[in-house]
Amino acid sequence: MEWVLNLFSEYIENDFKKRLGNPKPTIDDLWRTFEVLFPTTTARLLVQEPVGNTVRFKALAFYHADEMGPLIEDPMRYIKEHFGGGKFKINFYCGMQFIATINFKPEGPEIWRDLPELPESHISAS
Repeated sequence: MEWVLNLFSEYIENDFKKRLGNPKPTIDDLWRTFEVLFPTTTARLLVQEPVGNTVRFKALAFYHADEMGPLIEDPMRYIKEHFGGGKFKINFYCGMQFIATINFKPEGPEIWRDLPELPESHISAS
């Protein structure tokens, strides 16, 4: 879970600066805030899909915090086993607020190509 805290740290630090006027929160401050924030988050898993001379991001999965366990524990393995190879990104949100994104590029067959894209109603950041 430490990699997720590292990913969220800029968002949390900005909140400390803007809301609390604390420009230098301690690591303990960050962890305490993260422990409160994380259960309220959602994540979208997307894959980069070439389309003509450009790319688009196909939404493959949506997770509430309590559903992210295997994705958080070993993202590369989870993505490879469930979606195959490709260029993936995970976007994290708190409500409608974007927190952070991270990219993964597992090797292997592109299982995701045969999967349907999530309808917009299944990927709302709520």
